[in-house]
Parts: sequence; structure tokens; C-alpha cells
Amino acid sequence: MRLPGRRIDASQLDENWQPRLYGRLIVLVLLAAYAIAFVLENRRRVSVHFVFVTAGVSLIWLVLLALAVGVIGGILLGQLERRRRRRAK
Repeated sequence: MRLPGRRIDASQLDENWQPRLYGRLIVLVLLAAYAIAFVLENRRRVSVHFVFVTAGVSLIWLVLLALAVGVIGGILLGQLERRRRRRAK
């Protein structure tokens, strides 16, 4: 902690320098900026044609829905594989 009127020497700066923390913060800021740019680029409306129905939806929601379905499907398939291996033992 720095008190007013007190100077910090180089050894104290070396002790407080945390390159991993600052690296993670930089990566987090870059990922947030990328996510914002991604949403802004994909906000136009598109038509999704189902067998009997056509729906108009923002492209970003369609991308996020596909991502969610893929993640959930991957988790479920992993659980089925784990169950299959347990039964085989």
C-alpha cells in the first residue's frame, strides 16, 4: 500500500508486477471486444425455413442456438460414452 508522499523503489514494483494477471486481463478484454464485434456484425435478420414454418430471427440468435445445441449434444454423447464404458467393465 502506498502512502501519500512516499516513493516506491524498483524492488517494490518487481514484487507487485504480476505478468500472468495482466496477461489474463488483456486476453479477457480482447475476448470481450471480439464478442461485442461478433454480435454487432451478426445482428441482421434471416429467414429460417423449417418443414412447415418459416421464422425470421436475428442471425446472432441462430448462431448462439446452434452453439448451445452443439454443446448440449456433446455433453450428452460424452455421458453416454462414459456409461457404455462403465457397463463394459
